[in-house]
Amino acid sequence: MTQRARHFVMVCACALSVAAGTGRAQQAFNDAEYPLRPIRIIVAASVGSADEFFARSLGADLESFYKQRVIIDSRPGAGGLIGNARVSRANADGYTLGMVSVTRLINALLREDPPYSALGDITGVAHVASITNVLVMTPALGSRTAQQFVGYARVRPGELNFASLGIGSASHVAGEVFSRALGIDAVHVPFRTVTSAYVEMGLGRVHYAVLTLPAVLGLVREERLRALAVMTPKRSVTLPEVPAIAELGLPDAQFDSWSGIVAPAGTPRRIVEQLHGDIVRALRTSALRKRFMYQGAESTPESTPDGFMRHMRKEYMRFESLIRRSDIRPE
Repeated sequence: MTQRARHFVMVCACALSVAAGTGRAQQAFNDAEYPLRPIRIIVAASVGSADEFFARSLGADLESFYKQRVIIDSRPGAGGLIGNARVSRANADGYTLGMVSVTRLINALLREDPPYSALGDITGVAHVASITNVLVMTPALGSRTAQQFVGYARVRPGELNFASLGIGSASHVAGEVFSRALGIDAVHVPFRTVTSAYVEMGLGRVHYAVLTLPAVLGLVREERLRALAVMTPKRSVTLPEVPAIAELGLPDAQFDSWSGIVAPAGTPRRIVEQLHGDIVRALRTSALRKRFMYQGAESTPESTPDGFMRHMRKEYMRFESLIRRSDIRPE
């Protein structure tokens, strides 16, 4: 073997040795305990919203588990498009997660060219909470029960209206779901702020709305709004005296507002599974369950990552059909 050949062999051997060492180092890094640095949870809603509350509550427990900071990054705007797009574009390394809700699906369906794919850009981690929605009515109508209101509405087609927090919002879709289940032609009245909706309902100019329990609980307890039904299969522990919509013979009017943790598509499965297990561990603690219950929500530790994805796909198909039939268009 010539000297040049021997030199070439030595260079190749060194290169292979370095490559092997690099591979072992990379494998060691990949196998290192997760997380090694702070985790960011993006919330496509404002500070003080239900999703921000869930993320903050869950983040506190994850911090105690991991001994790493969990940063809650609220990114409201454009009906949730901004925050949801950031989740979709984030690195799929487990260090950026999203707290998403039904609005991720609705907003993507309402736009011809949304900045993210509702389900294609993400993978489910855990279904975190379900929030009870409540059918509330202005006391000015005089109906004392849901049955009385249903009877009143059915003989007055086109005369009633319902409030929402904007075209394409969850409250808009929930109002359409209820109105269609009831078989009435009601006029949709969108508002930019929940306070404006409350004022108009208090004055009797707007007749009803389907809003989340945390949003209306104080007004119901003050008797400024009348709670007629919860839009769930069973009664709420927070308002046990209010019947479930299924009790009224309107099971098609059910509307659950859910929230959950997702990761960008492509996030390693082992990280997804670890996050899921630790989130479920937090959801099963009595302290977190009580915090959620106080906000009119229930924790949902029974979910799995795949089960949460199936739930979102089912919801997507339901809302796609509803939006098409109701011809709901963005503002």
